[in-house]
Amino acid sequence: MHYHKDIPLGPTDHPRESCGLFGIFGDPNAAEKTYLGLYALQHRGQESAGIAASNGKEISLYKGMGLVWSVFSEPDIMPGLAGSSAIGHNRYSTTGISKPSNAQPMLIQFRDGQLAAAHNGNLVNSLELRRSMEDTGSIFQTTSDSEIILHLIARSKKGSMAEMLMDALSKIDGAYSLLFLTPSKLIAARDPHGFRPLCLGKLGEATIVASESCALDIIGADYIRSIEPGEVLIIDDKGLTSMMLPPASQKASCIFEYIYFSRPDSMIFGEKVDKVRRKFGKRLAEEAPCLADIVIAVPDSANTAALGYARASGMRFEIGLIRNHYVGRTFIAPHQDKRDLDVKVKFNPVTGVLKGKRVVVVEDSIVRGTTLRQLIHLIRSAGAAQIHVRVSSPPIKFPCFYGIDISKRGELIAASHSVEEIRRYIEADSLAYLSVEGMLNAVSEKSCKCTACFTGNYPTTIPKEFSKEQFSATRSDIKWE
Repeated sequence: MHYHKDIPLGPTDHPRESCGLFGIFGDPNAAEKTYLGLYALQHRGQESAGIAASNGKEISLYKGMGLVWSVFSEPDIMPGLAGSSAIGHNRYSTTGISKPSNAQPMLIQFRDGQLAAAHNGNLVNSLELRRSMEDTGSIFQTTSDSEIILHLIARSKKGSMAEMLMDALSKIDGAYSLLFLTPSKLIAARDPHGFRPLCLGKLGEATIVASESCALDIIGADYIRSIEPGEVLIIDDKGLTSMMLPPASQKASCIFEYIYFSRPDSMIFGEKVDKVRRKFGKRLAEEAPCLADIVIAVPDSANTAALGYARASGMRFEIGLIRNHYVGRTFIAPHQDKRDLDVKVKFNPVTGVLKGKRVVVVEDSIVRGTTLRQLIHLIRSAGAAQIHVRVSSPPIKFPCFYGIDISKRGELIAASHSVEEIRRYIEADSLAYLSVEGMLNAVSEKSCKCTACFTGNYPTTIPKEFSKEQFSATRSDIKWE
């Protein structure tokens, strides 16, 4: 089976998520456990969800637009996904528009049979590859760069599936964590730079692969290790076979995974997210101290960094903002004051905590600044005497081509404005960011982290077609009052 349903989506003003991957081999209830794994990874993508499952002979697929629970809400769906192996995907589109045909996993039939694929990341040479394939007769059904990988596998002249996959991966450049499902195998692959996380787990006799360890926790599986950059792992009835792609010039795991994307209870790149975020907050307090009464976080992704800031500064941590967790990206205001209403619907200030206080507000990052500006208005309306913003990451100045939806410098307030100008725009009493050095000193293997969105130092060559529009820092939507 292969069908889907659709619901509308709305815009967001925060750094947008990567995708979430979950795969399992050797469990009689593979699809059900994949559903739970995707539920734990819902924060990584809310546009669509899908599961492909194999009974050893045939792959079945179900996917749709929306959150995991809504896509799989009908009782007859799971019985149609019977089998002992499965892969699942939560999507946020960083390439390709939001539509049902771009939902994943993707399932194809080619000369070697069925093959399903799920992808987290972005290929930087996707346009070049797509044009070349179209010139030689390939027909694409989606606008996603993930489909290119399936074409490369199907076109390979190599003999075995493993050889075809290695051949295809040798032709792509950029960020990818990939899961493939054949009727008899589960295959996981991570790009040689190691941009996106992927970990290995075990539950009894079953083997699991997931974007984050929180997806292992929800089903009671044990964390084994992080899949290595450039590793291709084949899982079948014979066990695990590990192969390595040629190494990249440098390892470059995305440091934004620690700052925002991953859940604080996850282990990624072999390191606990909660521990790293606390270090970000501690170093931020050391670099940018503030004379204030309380520390609050912009929930939820800044909570842990705010705790680190409060502990290092000796100030009291308080819950000053309550977040409405039932507001998704589908929210549409019924009148023209949508922007102001967006923040009020999502956050509510705790007046008893904020009134008359000098407040340090810890945020994980600033992209455009519009939401934070409105949030400061909200906190001030609750009676805060002063508002000092501390950001647990450096200023974002450059576009990302590896799976974060920050594609143009013109979208980034820090690309065209100084810290003081940003402070004036968001109307804070003071503003300070964590330094790049302070950020890197909070993680292990700091030389193996991608910081391109902060520094402009890209681990891969960026195609010429990206350079003109994406790297323009012109920004016209700032209104000074």
